Amino acid sequence: MKLILLSGGSGKRLWPMSNDSRSKQFLRVLDDGHGNMVSMLQRVWSQLEHNGLQSNTYICASKAQREIIESQIGICPFIEEPARRDTFPAIALAVTYLADVDQCADDEVVAVVPIDPMVDDSYFESIGRLENVLLQSQSDLALMGVRPNEASDKFGYVRVREGEIDRDWLEVDSFIEKPHKEIAEQLIAGGALWNCGVFCFRIGYIKQFLITQGYSASYHDLLQQFESLPKNSFDYEVVENAERISILPYAGQWKDLGSWETLSTEFASDFVGLGNIEGCEETHVINELGIPLVAMGLRNSIVVATPDGILVSAKKDSGGIKSIVNEYGDRPMFEERRWGTYRVLDYQKSVDGIEVLTKFVQISAGRNISYQKHLLRSEVWTIVEGHGEIVLDTRIMPVQAGDVVRIHTGQWHAICANDNLSFIEVQRGTELIEEDIIRRCLTWSEIVSLCQVLA
Repeated sequence: MKLILLSGGSGKRLWPMSNDSRSKQFLRVLDDGHGNMVSMLQRVWSQLEHNGLQSNTYICASKAQREIIESQIGICPFIEEPARRDTFPAIALAVTYLADVDQCADDEVVAVVPIDPMVDDSYFESIGRLENVLLQSQSDLALMGVRPNEASDKFGYVRVREGEIDRDWLEVDSFIEKPHKEIAEQLIAGGALWNCGVFCFRIGYIKQFLITQGYSASYHDLLQQFESLPKNSFDYEVVENAERISILPYAGQWKDLGSWETLSTEFASDFVGLGNIEGCEETHVINELGIPLVAMGLRNSIVVATPDGILVSAKKDSGGIKSIVNEYGDRPMFEERRWGTYRVLDYQKSVDGIEVLTKFVQISAGRNISYQKHLLRSEVWTIVEGHGEIVLDTRIMPVQAGDVVRIHTGQWHAICANDNLSFIEVQRGTELIEEDIIRRCLTWSEIVSLCQVLA
């Protein structure tokens, strides 16, 4: 069985830490049990390894998320979405990738799993059983349903039919999307389960569905036509139209960490960063700024300060932040990449239209920035800490703290850190966008080999 981890969304409900490039699943706010702060992605990836599922797992995500994914868990099987278009297009693309690129047969079973739930290992044990459920039930789809512990109106519900005593799966009767609490109580009394977004099916079933609906079942065709696929959920397009669906009840730990109120219950400490908390109750503070933050006398509150903004909210009201911050769509002020991190320090635009952007860039020891060039900007790097090597055109030179490097528009360049290396980068150009980049090589060994050939 193959697993597809879906990594989508901008996670605006966790603003200001989350943004278009650093979604909620990448926030390093969870304790791994050994005093290390890890993200939801890192936690789930580790659990997949513990349960023997990691080697058959693919991550489906947008291009903007690839670098942070590789930064956190290393190189992994990656299926790139050309754009964000909800779960149906993402799953359709991933399934055809498995069929055409990895040559998986039509009877290969695939399980699709969200990347961001807070779960224990029994969750993945249940996922491992879905293939047998699908085969035994002879269903079109097999789902996993969480046994509710409260009458929540935040989740979809699955009505089920009574099952046979000697089997652990049930047949699905119908779906109810986020009902009022009164209806939810009635559904729970009738044995309904929460729909946790786990789907299991054969590759051939999805390919046939695409053909029946007039779409191509070819990966390369779907890649070209991706923007024309309906921007809908897999539930709406596929699940609700399936003839026979089975569901495996799950009663272990499962928590949606989609708001500051729920996420803060998993924090190991009530204060992270520079500053202090005094006389507060049930209050959590995260400070990513380089200035002290002091919280006093707060009750049931969340305070988050990052280069992208500052949130001060009662926990019970924090779930409404998404609608408030939708208008704040500027570039992220902090990003994590496969080589390290950067933080925007300043941005200016002169009367003649020239833009100037200043960043603080940190490259982890042994990592490197790709061999690349920019067509719309020049850059000046001032090394402030560490040692490394830099490539300008085909020349490879050592750099250290105090060095200043000028990179002209259209000039090929790269940098590698021997130890942790930091520099101030000043960009100057007509349009300062992340898309203004042309790459030739990613790894340092490839860069050095290419420079030797070109020289």
